[in-house]
Order: sequence, then C-alpha cells, then structure tokens
Amino acid sequence: MSEQTVARILIAEDEANLRMVLQKELERLGYRVQVAPDGEAALRKLEESNVDVLLCDINMPRIDGMEVLRRVHERPNPPEVIMLTGQATVETAVEAMKLGAYDYLTKPYRITELDVRVKQAAEKRRLRVDNLRLREQLARQSGLPDIVSVSDAMKEAVRLVGRVAPSDASVLITGESGTGKELIAQAIHRLSNRVDGSFIDINCAAFQESLLESELFGYEAGAFSGAKGRKLGLIELADGGTLFLDEITELPAQLQAKLLRAIETRTFFRVGGVRKVEVNVRIVAATNRNLDSVVADGSFRSDLLYRINGFQIDLAPLRERPEDIEPLTRYILNDLGGTTPPQLESSALDALRSYSWPGNVRQLKNCLERAVILSSNGRITKDELPPEVVRPASAGVMSAPGALQQPGASEFTSAAAASPTSLRDVERQQILAALEQTSWHRGKTAEILGISPSTLYRRLRDYNLEHRPR
Repeated sequence: MSEQTVARILIAEDEANLRMVLQKELERLGYRVQVAPDGEAALRKLEESNVDVLLCDINMPRIDGMEVLRRVHERPNPPEVIMLTGQATVETAVEAMKLGAYDYLTKPYRITELDVRVKQAAEKRRLRVDNLRLREQLARQSGLPDIVSVSDAMKEAVRLVGRVAPSDASVLITGESGTGKELIAQAIHRLSNRVDGSFIDINCAAFQESLLESELFGYEAGAFSGAKGRKLGLIELADGGTLFLDEITELPAQLQAKLLRAIETRTFFRVGGVRKVEVNVRIVAATNRNLDSVVADGSFRSDLLYRINGFQIDLAPLRERPEDIEPLTRYILNDLGGTTPPQLESSALDALRSYSWPGNVRQLKNCLERAVILSSNGRITKDELPPEVVRPASAGVMSAPGALQQPGASEFTSAAAASPTSLRDVERQQILAALEQTSWHRGKTAEILGISPSTLYRRLRDYNLEHRPR
C-alpha cells in the first residue's frame, strides 16, 4: 500500500496504558498512528496534520470527547470520529451520533472489531474527499489527456513522462506558451502512484502576491481583514496528490523562499497560523521563461530551481514539429464540430502548415474556433482563417521560453536594430514593438507575442511599461 493511501489515525485517550496498546496494535495492522493524552492535545494535532479517523475517548481532562467532537466538525474536511467510552448510555450514544460521530464503541472492545470500524470510517472519509475533488474538477476527464502528436520530439516527451511518472521526483516542464505543458503535467499525475489523490493546479502569474500566498498556503480566521474563517490552501488540498505550479518563474521572491521550505520539510504555516501543517505533495512545475536568464537576473532562486528540477521535460514549439499541425487540426475540428466536423480545404491546410504559430497549439485552437464560426456549407477555406495566418509576414515567434523575436516583421526588426546587450533588453524592445503595433492594446499584444495576458502584465511592471510614453 502506498504511503499516501495508508489511513492516518489519531487516538485521543487519557489512559496511558490503553493509549499505548491501541497505538502498537493499530500500527501493527499497518495504520499511521498519532496519539494525544487529552482533548486539547488532540485538537492541536488536528491543526498540524491531516487525519482520516479520530478515536476519541469521551471522559478526558481539560476538554472532554463531546466538545472535541463538536470542534472537529467545525473544521473544513474533518476526519471521521469514533467515540470510545467505558460508561455507555443511550443518551450519550444518541448525542454523539447527532454531533456527527461515525460510530460509538464501548470498552472493552476487541482490536479486530476496532479494525473493522476504522477501515469503514477511513473508507467513508476517502469517498467523501474524492467526491469533493470530483465536484471541484468536474471538467477533468478520467484517463490520460489526449496528447495528439506524430513528431519524434513529442514522442520523446511522452516517453519521458512514462519513465518519470511512477517516481516521486519533482518535474519541471519547460516550453513556450501554448505547447501543452498542463497536459503533460496531468499525464504525469495520472500515470503516477498518486492518481487517487488530487491534481491541483495554480497559475503563479494570475494572482497578486498577497492573494497568491493565501491561495497557495491558506489562512487562519482573522489573518487579515475579511478572513472570517479558516481557508485551506491549494498545497493542503493537494495532500497525497500532485500540485502543478504553472508559470512558476513568476512567483514573487518572498513566496519562493516559503515554497522552498515547504517542499524541503513537507510542512508550512497558513497565513496568520502559528502551527505547522504537514503535507505529502508531489511538485510539478512549468515555465515558458529561459531558466538561465531568470536565475542570472536574480528574479528566481537557484536553490528553488534545483529543488523543483529533479527531472526536466522540454516541449518543442509547434513550428519545430510542423508534422503535428495536420493531426492536431483534425483532432481540434472533430472536437469542435461534434458529429459533423467541417471539412478543411487543402489551401487552408497549406496555410496552417506554413504559419509559424507563435502561440503554438493554443493559438491553433483559437484560429480553428474562429474558422468554424465563420465557415459555411461545412467547409473551411483560407477566407475563414485570420489574416496573420494567411499572410504570416507579421506573425510573432518566440525563439526560446521568455525570449521574444519577430522574424520577417519589419516593424519589429527595426526595434531590435540597436543590438541590445542582454536578453532583458531584447525582450523589452520586442514588447514595446508589439505594443506599438497594436496601439497599446494589451490583449492583442499578448496574442502576438504568444504569452498569456497575466504574464504580459507582469513583464510590463518589470520593465516599467505600464503606461505609454508620451
């Protein structure tokens, strides 16, 4: 049984000898067991780690079992609780069940009987957690994501996925925006031993720094204005599964340090928290930036890079694997058209093959969605394709993750004529040129450059380009 599927038990029992016997017997049966001598200690343990089943004595000093039960069920995603007592009455049994206890055992009881109840309770919690995960991830289908490819470059990437997935190694996926990094991350999770756990994803460029910290690590009630209750962070929700950190090189410096420590120690503090939370999470990260560049300019910590880059998979841009354009196009059209997908004329397919696709597969899908909407009589001609695809001279190309180029575009060539001395200079000039071409329309600029709008906004802040020069 894998580490993340073993049921985690907490025993709250004030009688030391019984507590020790229960711990040893349950550990012998294969459970991961913690103990607490009273109700207050048990609540502290629940703050610090995830528990599947709580075995709770009713008569304990400081905080009795009934009060522990009440407080446990005020928590998000509580464990199942089995109440233990030597003084059983109908009234206490009824009260315990009303408060949400899974079951009620009277001392003395046999270990075999307790084992059966614990297994059933752990299974109930697992099903409840799985149900929550399924509702949160309804859009995600079971099985492997569709990675459509005939090129040797993508076949090699898929081969590497198959080799690294069964391990627990951290994986860093590199490649330009739109090359399919999230699909590869999902494939790693679904081929791993953590497939029964959650696949939780977050785009590190999509949040402000303060919001990103609370999304990633969660917060306690009262941590800041408006924090009325505890919120579990995404890293905690991914416990036993995989956390996918997209655009990880956009992570602010302060959070880089906190994430590094969380990965190294498997513990972290919620925002406003004073007790450590334990997690067992696999990290899969992705970036479209040049790794040497972000480390050299100090925007990304080298020690964090070494920690997340246990195994690297690089995805080739679509222009370097043109043989994939036709099968991708057929697949996307079948997906968009349902039972009667539109037919693509050969001249339109030739135009798709000739274009450089700076936005890669994401841009190809957007292009085909537009063409399907504009098509008539079930056929797509060159007339339904965007102008930049039919006349690709002004198309933008990313030559490497984070390095923007525009070969063949006279407007951009002149912008780079000054022969800048660093990659950051090149990037800044190409962003400026793209902004001028679109009259500073940021959405169109991001599309031309083949990057997400959130990444563009972050770059604009980095290069002090938030306002158009007068």
